[in-house]
Amino acid sequence: MTSDNVTLAQLVIHKGEIVSETYAPEVTAQTTLISWSMAKSITHALVGIAQMDGLLNVADSQLFPGWESDNRRNITLQHLLEMRSGLSWVEDYVDGDASDVIDMLFGSGKDDVAAYAIAQPLAAAPGAEWVYSSGTTNIVTRLLGNALGDATGSHVNIESFMRSRLFDAIGMKALPKYDAAGTFVGSSYVYATARDFAKFGLLYLRDGVCNGVRILPEGWVDHARAQHAFDEETGLGYGAHWWTLPGERNSLVAAGYEGQYIMVIPDRDLVVVRLGKTVAELRNSVVAELRVVIEQFPVIGER
Repeated sequence: MTSDNVTLAQLVIHKGEIVSETYAPEVTAQTTLISWSMAKSITHALVGIAQMDGLLNVADSQLFPGWESDNRRNITLQHLLEMRSGLSWVEDYVDGDASDVIDMLFGSGKDDVAAYAIAQPLAAAPGAEWVYSSGTTNIVTRLLGNALGDATGSHVNIESFMRSRLFDAIGMKALPKYDAAGTFVGSSYVYATARDFAKFGLLYLRDGVCNGVRILPEGWVDHARAQHAFDEETGLGYGAHWWTLPGERNSLVAAGYEGQYIMVIPDRDLVVVRLGKTVAELRNSVVAELRVVIEQFPVIGER
């Protein structure tokens, strides 16, 4: 294992039980690690709960006053969840001069990530093109904060909502991060252990139900995996703030920078979590290795 490709934690849950769990020397089952863009899939869960409560609706448009004077008023929450808003965006993790995501998270946008993303002009008609955008997710989390009544600079309500309705409800200990404007940086920042990320994967494996209690609305897991795009670079499909794994029916993949993965494989009753530090050039080899792990478990009903 080179320094360009280090697995920090890998965990496999089959039929609800941990069957494999390995850690790097400096990491334990109690070590919290960063989600990076796996947080986007957590954001999907929060939107589902908010819709169930009547706070948001994926069909909503006219989302911000600043969009009323142009065609951004036609962007729906569903467009945002599918990464088909039409907003201009460059998701580049290397070229800081060209990258919107680097400027948003670490540069001029870091104190108000949502405002940075909301200010982007349209580059295409809403719904016309798929462009992966971390800015899009932070627009969604700002919408959620607004719907919950958080004033600028405060995240009290969204913090309480996230903990009581999701994290505590599934027994997941997690640390979300917020910017100075109070927006949950749902594009990138949730810290949790491998076991806790696995609990989140189990929620989607079990169709949004945990310990007999429905946490996500009926049909919301299917909403996540309704594929709207295929990304040649990663070899994955894209649904609504979740990826899909070709060849694995009804699969869901939460994926993050440097090779963070929660893979949900319903046909095999399987959740696989991998956390690490892998350069982009080796990312697809990590996915290939995880496929080998997945294929060790038979499809239910097959021998």
